[in-house]
Amino acid sequence: MRALLGLAMMALAGCATVPAAKPVPNIYVVRHLNTPAGVDNAQLTEEGRANAVKLADFLRRDPPQTILVSDTDRARDTAAPTAARYKAAVLTYDAKDTPALVAQALASKGTVLVVGHSNTVPDIVAGLGGTRPAPLVHEDFGDVWHISGPERTTVRSKLP
Repeated sequence: MRALLGLAMMALAGCATVPAAKPVPNIYVVRHLNTPAGVDNAQLTEEGRANAVKLADFLRRDPPQTILVSDTDRARDTAAPTAARYKAAVLTYDAKDTPALVAQALASKGTVLVVGHSNTVPDIVAGLGGTRPAPLVHEDFGDVWHISGPERTTVRSKLP
Protein backbone atom coordinates (compact mmCIF):
# COMPACT_ATOMS: atom_id res chain seq x y z
CA MET A 1 0.00 0.00 0.00
CA ARG A 2 2.86 2.34 0.84
CA ALA A 3 4.40 1.74 -2.57
CA LEU A 4 1.09 2.59 -4.23
CA LEU A 5 0.76 5.73 -2.11
CA GLY A 6 4.33 6.74 -3.02
CA LEU A 7 3.62 6.28 -6.72
CA ALA A 8 0.44 8.34 -6.44
CA MET A 9 2.28 11.16 -4.69
CA MET A 10 5.01 11.17 -7.35
CA ALA A 11 2.37 11.28 -10.08
CA LEU A 12 0.64 14.21 -8.38
CA ALA A 13 3.94 16.04 -7.97
CA GLY A 14 4.51 15.67 -11.70
CA CYS A 15 1.17 17.37 -12.31
CA ALA A 16 2.02 20.38 -10.16
CA THR A 17 1.67 23.60 -12.05
CA VAL A 18 4.45 26.10 -12.39
CA PRO A 19 3.30 29.65 -11.78
CA ALA A 20 2.85 31.46 -15.07
CA ALA A 21 5.43 34.09 -15.89
CA LYS A 22 4.22 37.65 -15.59
CA PRO A 23 2.96 38.71 -19.01
CA VAL A 24 5.25 41.15 -20.76
CA PRO A 25 3.38 44.15 -22.13
CA ASN A 26 3.36 45.13 -25.78
CA ILE A 27 5.35 48.33 -25.90
CA TYR A 28 5.50 50.92 -28.65
CA VAL A 29 8.29 53.51 -28.61
CA VAL A 30 8.17 56.64 -30.71
CA ARG A 31 10.26 59.75 -30.79
CA HIS A 32 8.15 62.90 -30.32
CA LEU A 33 6.88 63.99 -33.70
CA ASN A 34 7.96 66.78 -36.05
CA THR A 35 9.55 69.92 -34.62
CA PRO A 36 11.53 72.69 -36.31
CA ALA A 37 15.29 72.21 -36.44
CA GLY A 38 17.55 74.22 -34.16
CA VAL A 39 14.87 75.35 -31.70
CA ASP A 40 15.25 74.57 -27.99
CA ASN A 41 12.10 73.19 -26.34
CA ALA A 42 10.34 73.31 -29.72
CA GLN A 43 6.63 72.79 -30.16
CA LEU A 44 5.22 70.37 -32.72
CA THR A 45 4.88 71.75 -36.21
CA GLU A 46 1.59 71.49 -38.11
CA GLU A 47 2.99 68.33 -39.72
CA GLY A 48 3.86 67.01 -36.25
CA ARG A 49 0.31 67.58 -35.00
CA ALA A 50 -1.07 65.79 -38.08
CA ASN A 51 1.35 62.91 -37.49
CA ALA A 52 0.19 62.68 -33.85
CA VAL A 53 -3.29 61.87 -35.20
CA LYS A 54 -1.71 59.32 -37.56
CA LEU A 55 -0.02 57.73 -34.54
CA ALA A 56 -3.42 57.26 -32.88
CA ASP A 57 -4.68 55.68 -36.12
CA PHE A 58 -1.59 53.44 -36.28
CA LEU A 59 -2.30 52.11 -32.77
CA ARG A 60 -5.98 51.34 -33.40
CA ARG A 61 -5.45 47.54 -33.43
CA ASP A 62 -3.51 47.56 -30.16
CA PRO A 63 -4.42 50.76 -28.31
CA PRO A 64 -2.31 51.65 -25.30
CA GLN A 65 -3.70 51.68 -21.80
CA THR A 66 -0.72 53.64 -20.53
CA ILE A 67 1.32 56.35 -22.24
CA LEU A 68 4.66 57.43 -20.79
CA VAL A 69 5.91 60.88 -21.82
CA SER A 70 8.81 63.10 -20.86
CA ASP A 71 8.04 66.48 -19.33
CA THR A 72 8.06 68.39 -22.62
CA ASP A 73 5.21 69.91 -24.59
CA ARG A 74 6.30 68.11 -27.76
CA ALA A 75 6.11 64.70 -26.03
CA ARG A 76 2.74 65.45 -24.44
CA ASP A 77 1.38 66.83 -27.73
CA THR A 78 2.58 63.72 -29.59
CA ALA A 79 0.65 61.54 -27.14
CA ALA A 80 -2.48 63.71 -26.82
CA PRO A 81 -4.60 62.36 -29.73
CA THR A 82 -3.84 58.75 -28.75
CA ALA A 83 -4.61 59.40 -25.08
CA ALA A 84 -7.88 61.14 -25.92
CA ARG A 85 -9.05 58.52 -28.41
CA TYR A 86 -8.31 55.49 -26.22
CA LYS A 87 -8.74 57.10 -22.80
CA ALA A 88 -5.21 56.03 -21.88
CA ALA A 89 -3.50 57.16 -18.70
CA VAL A 90 -0.65 59.60 -19.43
CA LEU A 91 2.24 59.44 -16.97
CA THR A 92 5.32 61.64 -16.98
CA TYR A 93 8.79 60.13 -16.64
CA ASP A 94 12.22 61.64 -16.03
CA ALA A 95 14.00 61.61 -19.43
CA LYS A 96 17.35 61.40 -17.59
CA ASP A 97 16.41 58.12 -15.85
CA THR A 98 16.01 55.50 -18.57
CA PRO A 99 16.28 52.52 -16.16
CA ALA A 100 13.31 53.83 -14.13
CA LEU A 101 11.30 54.41 -17.31
CA VAL A 102 12.07 50.88 -18.54
CA ALA A 103 11.03 49.41 -15.17
CA GLN A 104 7.80 51.43 -15.23
CA ALA A 105 6.97 50.35 -18.78
CA LEU A 106 7.67 46.68 -18.08
CA ALA A 107 5.58 46.77 -14.89
CA SER A 108 2.58 48.23 -16.73
CA LYS A 109 -0.46 46.18 -17.62
CA GLY A 110 -1.68 46.10 -21.18
CA THR A 111 -0.17 47.92 -24.10
CA VAL A 112 2.19 50.83 -23.45
CA LEU A 113 3.26 53.76 -25.62
CA VAL A 114 6.53 55.52 -24.73
CA VAL A 115 7.22 58.92 -26.27
CA GLY A 116 10.93 59.69 -26.21
CA HIS A 117 13.50 61.91 -27.89
CA SER A 118 16.21 61.44 -30.51
CA ASN A 119 18.85 61.02 -27.81
CA THR A 120 16.80 58.62 -25.65
CA VAL A 121 14.90 56.31 -28.02
CA PRO A 122 17.84 53.96 -28.79
CA ASP A 123 18.51 53.45 -25.06
CA ILE A 124 14.79 53.00 -24.31
CA VAL A 125 14.30 50.36 -27.03
CA ALA A 126 17.46 48.50 -25.96
CA GLY A 127 16.52 48.76 -22.27
CA LEU A 128 13.15 47.18 -23.04
CA GLY A 129 14.98 44.22 -24.57
CA GLY A 130 14.45 45.28 -28.17
CA THR A 131 16.95 45.64 -30.97
CA ARG A 132 18.81 48.93 -30.48
CA PRO A 133 18.13 51.38 -33.30
CA ALA A 134 20.92 53.40 -34.88
CA PRO A 135 21.36 56.92 -33.50
CA LEU A 136 18.57 59.25 -34.60
CA VAL A 137 19.07 62.56 -36.36
CA HIS A 138 16.73 65.54 -36.36
CA GLU A 139 14.85 64.43 -39.48
CA ASP A 140 13.99 61.01 -38.00
CA PHE A 141 10.31 61.52 -37.23
CA GLY A 142 7.49 59.00 -37.48
CA ASP A 143 9.32 55.74 -36.73
CA VAL A 144 7.56 53.41 -34.30
CA TRP A 145 9.32 50.50 -32.59
CA HIS A 146 7.03 47.69 -31.40
CA ILE A 147 8.62 45.44 -28.79
CA SER A 148 6.59 42.36 -27.96
CA GLY A 149 6.55 38.87 -26.52
CA PRO A 150 8.95 37.15 -24.18
CA GLU A 151 11.56 37.14 -26.97
CA ARG A 152 11.24 40.97 -27.15
CA THR A 153 10.74 40.85 -30.91
CA THR A 154 11.31 44.32 -32.36
CA VAL A 155 9.50 45.61 -35.44
CA ARG A 156 10.21 49.10 -36.75
CA SER A 157 7.42 50.74 -38.72
CA LYS A 158 6.93 54.16 -40.26
CA LEU A 159 3.77 56.22 -39.83
CA PRO A 160 1.91 56.51 -43.14
